[in-house]
Amino acid sequence: VQLQASGGGLQQAGGSLRLSCVASERTSWHGIGWFRQAPGKEREFVATITWGDGITFYTNSVKGRFTVSRDVAKNTVYLQMNSLKSEDTAVYYCAASRFFGILNYYWSDRYNAWGQGTQVTVSS
Repeated sequence: VQLQASGGGLQQAGGSLRLSCVASERTSWHGIGWFRQAPGKEREFVATITWGDGITFYTNSVKGRFTVSRDVAKNTVYLQMNSLKSEDTAVYYCAASRFFGILNYYWSDRYNAWGQGTQVTVSS
């Protein structure tokens, strides 16, 4: 599968951005996750969604602010980011997983294919 992430940019704190991740195919994949990596920090899990049931998981720091959704007709997953904070500044990556469960949805090694990343910068 090939993944194309887009939608990043510069936004003021409190503002919103919507990221998109277009997958070349989805039939053999369980779901799409979003991860981010800030300068000098390790990559961290942000959110994920299953293609079939649309089940979602989020990291605590984005709950209530970010929403992950999917459009199966377009093979696209979105990450709507509201109430942005300076600490949300990072390169955001989408990644495809063949399977994850409730205990390991946030493990990066559950994700087998990665997109190229899109930069999100939040100014305070």
